[in-house]
Amino acid sequence: MPDLILEIGTEEIPAGFIPQATDELKARFGKAMEDLNLDMENLVTYGTPRRLVLIVNGLPERQADREEEILGPPKAAAFKPDGTPTKAGLGFARAKGVRIEDLQIKATPKGDYICIRRTLAGKETRVLLSELLPKLILSIPFRKSMRWGSSALRFVRPIHWILALFDGKVVPFDLEEIAAGARSRGHRFLAPDDFEVKDIKGYLDGLERHFVMGDPEKRRRKIVRDMEKTLSAEGLSWLEDKALLEEVSYLVEYPFVVMGKFDESYLLLPREVLVTAMREHQRYFSVLNADGSLAPRFIAINNTFREGLATFASGHERVLRARLEDAKFFFQEDRKVSLEKRVDTLKEVVFHVKLGTSYEKVQRIVALSEFLSETLNAEVIETTKRAAYLCKADLVTEMVGEFPSLQGTIGSIYARLSGEPEEVSNAIFEHYMPRFSEDALPGQEPGAFVGMADRMDTIVGCFGNDLTPTGAADPFGLRRAALAIIRIILERNYRISLDTWIIRAADLLGGKIHVSGDVLLAAVRDFFAVRLRSYMQAKGIAYDSIEAVLDHAFDDIADSSKRIRVFHEFRQQENFASLMLSFKRVGNILEGQPKGEAVSVNPDFLKEPAEKSLYEELMKIRDAYVVSMNAHNYPEALEMMSSLKPVVDRFFDEVLVMDPDLNLRNNRLAILSMIKRLFSMFADFSKISASLSQKN
Repeated sequence: MPDLILEIGTEEIPAGFIPQATDELKARFGKAMEDLNLDMENLVTYGTPRRLVLIVNGLPERQADREEEILGPPKAAAFKPDGTPTKAGLGFARAKGVRIEDLQIKATPKGDYICIRRTLAGKETRVLLSELLPKLILSIPFRKSMRWGSSALRFVRPIHWILALFDGKVVPFDLEEIAAGARSRGHRFLAPDDFEVKDIKGYLDGLERHFVMGDPEKRRRKIVRDMEKTLSAEGLSWLEDKALLEEVSYLVEYPFVVMGKFDESYLLLPREVLVTAMREHQRYFSVLNADGSLAPRFIAINNTFREGLATFASGHERVLRARLEDAKFFFQEDRKVSLEKRVDTLKEVVFHVKLGTSYEKVQRIVALSEFLSETLNAEVIETTKRAAYLCKADLVTEMVGEFPSLQGTIGSIYARLSGEPEEVSNAIFEHYMPRFSEDALPGQEPGAFVGMADRMDTIVGCFGNDLTPTGAADPFGLRRAALAIIRIILERNYRISLDTWIIRAADLLGGKIHVSGDVLLAAVRDFFAVRLRSYMQAKGIAYDSIEAVLDHAFDDIADSSKRIRVFHEFRQQENFASLMLSFKRVGNILEGQPKGEAVSVNPDFLKEPAEKSLYEELMKIRDAYVVSMNAHNYPEALEMMSSLKPVVDRFFDEVLVMDPDLNLRNNRLAILSMIKRLFSMFADFSKISASLSQKN
């Protein structure tokens, strides 16, 4: 079956834009083929700085014919009883371009309706692609787009050529002055000439001959292979950095590895400073000695090549030398002022116009960290308070001003050099952890407490000023902050009242809060509940299991998580569905009853053996169940709940709850109310989906 090649040739696209663009190109083309009812065997997308590529194997030459059915008005509205058409029937036929005689009758669950059935001939795929591809190209989303010259087109960078071949022939379309053709272009410097393309193999081979590696994975493998070959000759290795490897693979069309060196005197700088200076400013890989220490070497990835790589190496070395001199100067200047003295300088730094200065934020972090330490582990309270006081001091250092990603890291280094205890230094670094979703968590409690206090202050402050996330926009990173708090709490099983914590944070913010207390409390609590729902669902737990617990009571994140997990395991039991149905019957019967009725059971009104048996079993487990719940022994509590199923089923089979005798009826309702009150201590089982056959 025919293949398709689409190549969009451009000026250099920013490396960070390319992966998303190729993903979007693949997804949007796949959706378009689905909409057009066109099957395909394989679909891949590639990206380099100068081109976005779509390759499709096995597209049919034309759409298959398909049957179309269009439903019209009800038969009774389209035809009179004598069979003559009404205005509605005539109007439907006219609108669809058919004769009244062509209308058919279709029986539906709602009655008979008129309809038309017709065969739609499939279009040629080439014709469809001519219409689709220009729209597809312009639909690719980018964080920033541009216009160039007199063109009205908007794209990430100016488009210079378009290659579009289907079954070896050009797919005809234009984007303003740019006509799709059958020619591609090589590497801008090493092989700038264009070349003709006839098929996929010829295209890929042509790229290789013209120093373009279209597949980013091949570029990554070549970079790693060439780095290891270059370094192993001197007994060295590279400091693995997946993010940097990903980035440089999209900075080049054909990678060339260059190893350079720098003066050993720069090794006196902290390791993190050297690595960051090379990575963030120059996109250089750091190099390690056999013992794991930094070597005075680096690896640069070039997009071009000439005989004698020493020329390239010296150029990289010259640029890096200037960067490292800057870093050395910043480091020396920063050391002249202690970290503690820098805290006062935070008074001149505005954290947020509505939330005050960074100094004010530090005071709140100290108080909130102390609250957390008192609640969770008072033994580390002094370390926690000291780390909280110093945790933002590095924001006003020269080093963080030059390398913002080093905040926390530089603070930790300067704290250690200033003679602060190791625990304080570690906490300053760890309070930023986790920095992203898969990042490690703080290893020690002071860092965890300071980090949670910092994030909760930001969350409550933003919610208290209506600075809340909307849709995909979350400029203050509140979702990430809440998830970090949840991860730390669950990792360490911290038992703390969320409401108390929120109220404490709001009190510390004082007059900087402009949302009423109850509204703020509910909003922040719900925000955490939503984040916990998402977190638990990502762990494979059914939505209704989560809802049953969180909608019932949510104030203790660790306890709620434990209930959800235990209930998830309990749900795997074979008799779970029938057990839930039994308890739903209890709820259904009580649903229409006046509140306040049937609050206690009178043993004198127990007449039937089944109701006596149920009451006796309830009395046996009631106190033990409450003890298990208070002790958070949820598996034991659920087993007690499960043990009632046979007697509950027998009760419903043999006893008429709504007995004409009011005393008997109220007594039986009281038994059911006791069951509901007891087990509502665990969760709201009315939230469990009617589709009880699913066990997850």
